[in-house]
Amino acid sequence: MFRSSEVELPLPRRDPRAQHILTVLRRRPGDTFDAGLVNGPRGKGTLVAVEEERLRITFSWGESPPPLNPLTLVIGLPRPQTARDILREATALGVAALHFIRTEKGEASYARSTLWTSGAWEECVISGAAQAFCTRLPEVSHGRTLAEVMATLPAGSARLALDNYESPAALSRTPAVAGQPVALALGAERGWSANERAQLRTGRFAFVHLGGRVLRTETACIAAVALLKAQRGWI
Repeated sequence: MFRSSEVELPLPRRDPRAQHILTVLRRRPGDTFDAGLVNGPRGKGTLVAVEEERLRITFSWGESPPPLNPLTLVIGLPRPQTARDILREATALGVAALHFIRTEKGEASYARSTLWTSGAWEECVISGAAQAFCTRLPEVSHGRTLAEVMATLPAGSARLALDNYESPAALSRTPAVAGQPVALALGAERGWSANERAQLRTGRFAFVHLGGRVLRTETACIAAVALLKAQRGWI
């Protein structure tokens, strides 16, 4: 995956993408490889020359990929490694937005992780998009409150909140309306507080569950996204 500002410049050999082209794809001058422009079209790169400190590449672009699935995840800030996994895998699955929120039971220090302060989260998102051979990146935010994020959710969304304790219905049995966006909320690793449950109910969220097993946050995210995609025919 490349940014528009990079495509006219040589690619330094120390760049992980250069190493991938040379050692994983094993491309040589004249060979082509799949490439994408961030939030733009997909296409082909041609390795023109391998120099001591850089690769010279030309690109030809085709069409942009289809839009992302109209699914927004609202997630209580988890530990940084868990957040990395969610950013990468949810992006690969085509989620349109991920909002990592401060919660009452969450660990406050997670919001100060270098994952967020250094911008490293964006590399996780780009990695997930590249894995899926898609150039579209989801909207990502972190550090806001549940109330702040709820106020920004797409109008007319189906609103669902995963909860192990006060959910009367399975996520797999929720009705699906064709074309309707979905907002799915998942609590922090210690779950929702009573106050947050009240906020979610006021915000018209329905509580649902994934069954009787207690799952890790990253596992619950991926399982829920897969269920929603299958249920709504999103590909």
